[in-house]
Amino acid sequence: MKILLAMDTSPASTAALDEIVARQWPAGSSFEVLSVGEPSHLWTTSEVPQEAARRAEEVVQSGAAQLRSKGHEVAGTVLSGDPKAVILDQARSWGADFIVVGSHGGSAITRLILGNVAANVLRYAPCSVEIVRGRLNLDRTRVLLATDGSASSERAARSIAERPWPASTAFRVLSAVELILPATRALMEPPFVDSAFIESARGEAMQRSQDAIARAMEILAATGGDLSESISVLLDTPRAIILEEANRWGADLIVLGSHGHSGVERFLLGSVSEGVALHATCSVEIIRG
Repeated sequence: MKILLAMDTSPASTAALDEIVARQWPAGSSFEVLSVGEPSHLWTTSEVPQEAARRAEEVVQSGAAQLRSKGHEVAGTVLSGDPKAVILDQARSWGADFIVVGSHGGSAITRLILGNVAANVLRYAPCSVEIVRGRLNLDRTRVLLATDGSASSERAARSIAERPWPASTAFRVLSAVELILPATRALMEPPFVDSAFIESARGEAMQRSQDAIARAMEILAATGGDLSESISVLLDTPRAIILEEANRWGADLIVLGSHGHSGVERFLLGSVSEGVALHATCSVEIIRG
């Protein structure tokens, strides 16, 4: 795997580095530690960008040294420009499989307007993205995979299965039973709704969730970890159900597939994966093909 770790001088980036250094990775994985500073022409004095560049270089070299101490192949890069654009460009040009960034938290308004780097990278990255929120518990890591049975969910399951994990890692597969009705049926008002049709649709939805879980469990069996499953009858939005299950189970990491929403859907945060990534209290991976 090729992992691009985007860092600045914040505690969030330090937490992301600590997590990536502590984690196991497939043999032969390579890393690039990247820090991006604003162009010097944006400052009224030359001392500010010079000091920023010096600190960025220190962050990169320190991060690269820690990864090399684990036997990894590492490159360190300091660039200038808009961090959101530079990180994405670097990921494309290097052919990264993963972009890892720390979460700076932020207020509800910040999340809404997506003003931070992590959210922008999450939305437009050409590859998988992880937003790190603190260290995983290496003695009892809990990974929650949310699946809807789609090809993107299967890619997420395979991404987990293809990586090494501590023997004590527990994996849980979650699927929400979502009742999908044709538009003409959905607009009907009681008593015109066909109860037999609704019951049939509910049964089909339950079967879809069960099939999705069974397929994911089959893939995750290769990890050798402790496997469990959870089916939720949809009484809330999928995003809320995933976040609630993660908090209730004590997940350290949530993994979801990305359906690749674009345009207006991206702007309105229409995807479940983006909503979970921005509001979770633990680390989140969004897997892209």
